[in-house]
Amino acid sequence: MKKPRRILYALVAALGSHFTLSAQNAPVVVEAETGTSTNPATPVTGATTGDWAVRTAAASGGAPAVTYITCLTDVAGYTSPTSPGGGVGGAAPATAARVLSFTVTFPGPGTYDLYAKVRVGSGGANDDSFFYGNSLGAKGPTTTTDWTTANGFYNAGYATGSGNVLVDGGGGAATGVWKWIDMSKFLTYGTAGNTFTVAAGALTQTFQIGAREDGLDFDKFVFGQTGLYFTVANLDAGTQGSTTAPVQFVPPGPPLATGKPKYLGCVYTDNEVPNFAKYWNSVTPGNSGKWGSVEGTRGTFNWTDLDAAYNMAVTVNGPFRMHNMIWGAQQPTWIKGLADTTQLREIKKWYAAVATHFAGKRLDYIDVVNEPINTPPTGFTTIGVPGTPAGTAVADGGGYINALGGTGATGYDWIITSYQLARQYFPASKLVLNEYSLVNSSARTATFVTIVNLLKSRGLIDGIGIQGHAFSTGGTPAATINANLATLAATGVPLYVTEYDSDALDANGVSNDAVQLAEYQRVFPLFWENPNVKGVTLWGARVGHWRTAQGDNIINADGTERPALVWLRNYVQSTALGTQAASAASAGVFLYPNPAQDGSVSLSLPPSLGAQAVEVALFNNLGQLVLRQTLAAQPDAVRTLGLPGVAKGMYTVRLQTGTQAYSQRLTVN
Repeated sequence: MKKPRRILYALVAALGSHFTLSAQNAPVVVEAETGTSTNPATPVTGATTGDWAVRTAAASGGAPAVTYITCLTDVAGYTSPTSPGGGVGGAAPATAARVLSFTVTFPGPGTYDLYAKVRVGSGGANDDSFFYGNSLGAKGPTTTTDWTTANGFYNAGYATGSGNVLVDGGGGAATGVWKWIDMSKFLTYGTAGNTFTVAAGALTQTFQIGAREDGLDFDKFVFGQTGLYFTVANLDAGTQGSTTAPVQFVPPGPPLATGKPKYLGCVYTDNEVPNFAKYWNSVTPGNSGKWGSVEGTRGTFNWTDLDAAYNMAVTVNGPFRMHNMIWGAQQPTWIKGLADTTQLREIKKWYAAVATHFAGKRLDYIDVVNEPINTPPTGFTTIGVPGTPAGTAVADGGGYINALGGTGATGYDWIITSYQLARQYFPASKLVLNEYSLVNSSARTATFVTIVNLLKSRGLIDGIGIQGHAFSTGGTPAATINANLATLAATGVPLYVTEYDSDALDANGVSNDAVQLAEYQRVFPLFWENPNVKGVTLWGARVGHWRTAQGDNIINADGTERPALVWLRNYVQSTALGTQAASAASAGVFLYPNPAQDGSVSLSLPPSLGAQAVEVALFNNLGQLVLRQTLAAQPDAVRTLGLPGVAKGMYTVRLQTGTQAYSQRLTVN
């Protein structure tokens, strides 16, 4: 037995390198502050000049302090090796000073993925790109073929501390949070990044990154063996990945509000896609429906993400809310500064483009004007978003309020024009006016009601959108919320809670399940059980929520449900909702035939209203009054409404009987 054993030992010794190749190489952690550059050679802590600086984020909310590196410069686009210019929009760092070098020793030969722990600044898409060498070794600062561009990850990645969550090329972590991204799998301009091959005998290598935009912070990089599954927990701790993918929680479905008389929907963004159809039965696009997202380049329309949101509405067989047409933020930067007549022409093209793209499809609701009080399209805020002083400039604010008529005779002519255009281009959609911080402010609610009534008198509004964000509901007494809801409901226009969320931070600034649960239990029923509220939409449920920093997600990063969501499902499914007094069609008010023929239409009222005089107003799709008649009281519940001189088309008929008003659509052939 001794001879075979000696032979085995000899084989192991001879084939040692091959055993190394088949082993799992430990991950390599590279701290960003260990990098060197030429300006300064060693980045300076707290520097405000030069190209790189080392900084420290203090411990907060239970998270430890983080020492990181950031680039201080953000310069013009790279054009060519002879005219480098800089890095933004280009394909190389451009100068040696903008390159950061690391010495990395790998545990063994093999192929590795590059993971980066980064934090994107407040500039979002303007703070989320950098270069890295497309292989190991020193690179030429102006040699474009040496570099891979990483860009567009401001709303991608996986937040640190999120546990057993696989880190791949996706994710939905937002700006302002430390997050992990598998740069080797993340797609930039539709192309995945690079893996890194290390040869035996050359385990110590140079790795380089290059600055492209300022506002992007780097904490560390990890090289993990390609083919293994690395979770956030692995990368946070620098531990080895697994040969099998982590198991994710899958909800049972169906949507929470299945069988209920009102919908419970959610905003649709990349991070909300997993299991969307098992939770929600209504869809509102996030950024993808905003003008600046669709037509960022004048005359070029990108419908991809908006179509994905619409297709989800088809999948869940629920309402689709187009968000939005006119807003004083996230507008195309090119619209600002154009002549008023040119701006109006471009606005009409925007409406027409949406109408044409969705021809034959259901745009159930349209947030025609978003935040008319807080963020009108003037180029600055009037009242101010939370934490932002009034009058603060908005870079993408549009600046086209005068193109729509400015304040005009009503004080809100620009809003009226926006809705006249909406009636013209979207005759089958319900038109909604959307605003935040109504439920916590009687003054703002009163102003909003003034606008609503101007639109209502012209037959131009079908819904009131109440955003319902945590910064409005948090700390606001239930009595105040109910009082402002009652004021809005008194207009007779249906209410919709369009953007609901509740914070979870405790007194120490730490996300706390119990805090969030209590707030959901306090606030959500005020909306859900109000008979005037026809539906509720959450403005996010998963990590990557726009208020992730406030703990507003109700689904953990690994897909498991927080207590607030467990309660929400049970509450919605077990709560019997009352019915509201009859209005519109449910009151038994009918127009027939519809489409109208031969210059008249019959109006049928229920017996309870039949003996009353009826004032009838007819509005065209521009919201212009076409006809007004008063039909005298009579015992017969059926009246004939003449339509002298009324052209073919789609109209809104507004009926007033005593203190009650009804609106219905009428087609005239």
